[in-house]
Amino acid sequence: MDTRRFDRQSLLEAVEIGKGILRLEPCWVPRSFMIPGGRLRLHSDDLYALGAHRGGINERWFASTTSASNGAGTPEDEGLSYVRLGEKRFLFRDAIQDYGDTLLGSDVMAREGGWNILCKFFDNLGPIPHHLHQTDEFAKKVGRKGKPEAYYFPPQYNTEENEFPFTFMGLEPGTTPDDVRHCLELWNRGDNGLLLHSKAYRLQSGTGWQIDPGILHAPGSLVTYEPQVNSDVFAMFQSMVDGRVVPWDLLVKDVPEEHHHDLDYLVSMLEWEKNVDPEFGKHNRVFPRPVRPVEVMQEDGYIEKWVCYGTAHYSAKELTILPGRSVKIKDSAAYGTILTQGHGRVGPLSVTTPSLIRFGQMTEDELFVTAKAAAEAVQIDNLSATEPLVMLKHFGPGNPDAAALQTR
Repeated sequence: MDTRRFDRQSLLEAVEIGKGILRLEPCWVPRSFMIPGGRLRLHSDDLYALGAHRGGINERWFASTTSASNGAGTPEDEGLSYVRLGEKRFLFRDAIQDYGDTLLGSDVMAREGGWNILCKFFDNLGPIPHHLHQTDEFAKKVGRKGKPEAYYFPPQYNTEENEFPFTFMGLEPGTTPDDVRHCLELWNRGDNGLLLHSKAYRLQSGTGWQIDPGILHAPGSLVTYEPQVNSDVFAMFQSMVDGRVVPWDLLVKDVPEEHHHDLDYLVSMLEWEKNVDPEFGKHNRVFPRPVRPVEVMQEDGYIEKWVCYGTAHYSAKELTILPGRSVKIKDSAAYGTILTQGHGRVGPLSVTTPSLIRFGQMTEDELFVTAKAAAEAVQIDNLSATEPLVMLKHFGPGNPDAAALQTR
């Protein structure tokens, strides 16, 4: 396998062969503080392929230019996607940096400076700790970006719900900053009781949520498709989950060192009114919205729905091509895409949804569509006479097609 650094000729060759569509390798990310749910189609023997000390692989990142923040011992390219061209491979991040005008469009590069989105699947056996992602105000203090994120629960990956299909989100109305501060004081006693001040929501396959920075949340055990700002900042506020101790280091990993034990500072990272919103579910739950009237789309051979929307930072669609149909789909921005069901062709490239993947194995289920190809329309052929072809499409900031949906 040729793993040399990105070169312009390789990218131009890949763009030409794919007619503006790039094929990407699977990008697996472990987390030491989570137990993998085993539904990302990665072989069970490979869930700890990076070593038990690194933790289980419970995330797959898509079209990623973001390095995973996994502490000491993290490989330099962990979390970064590779473009594959035959036996050649090069970092998608390098291609964006050196040739972003072609991939994203010169207007996006001038405005954003890059592909400012991180998108992933995460898959846990049970819940993860109640935590938040810092706002820009607090993330900038450690040289990072704040992180809003969206959730969508794809039905094809959620035939099993695992152990806890509920997510604690925000705090019960009436909770005070002193209540949360007291929980931090109790960190080393075991369970610090933070969930006594929160509410769990039942997760529903085929729907989603929007979680803004500064909001506490403890994602449950559904496989989650998650577009977000390209940052890996977080702060765990729950000291124990499912009998597993959460180290204080995971609370303060993205906090200035002088504030590592400043409880008032840590509590101040919460966006308080959003956390105690008495209509939290009404304001943050997201239901799919058809791009066009469903009957019209069905006549044309497809159904497309917005599944993540309501913010300028990112957006996402679920596209279903009906059995045996061929369609041409236009979009006003570049996007990454992952198949969740079926097989066929996207442009000139064959695509197949894998049933089982070995670690390090190449697949045909992930692509990146350049701005020019998206605008000119991508032909998608469903080669099955019986099964739909389903794909999720993630867009970066400023997608013009999503502008009208920025207020849910």
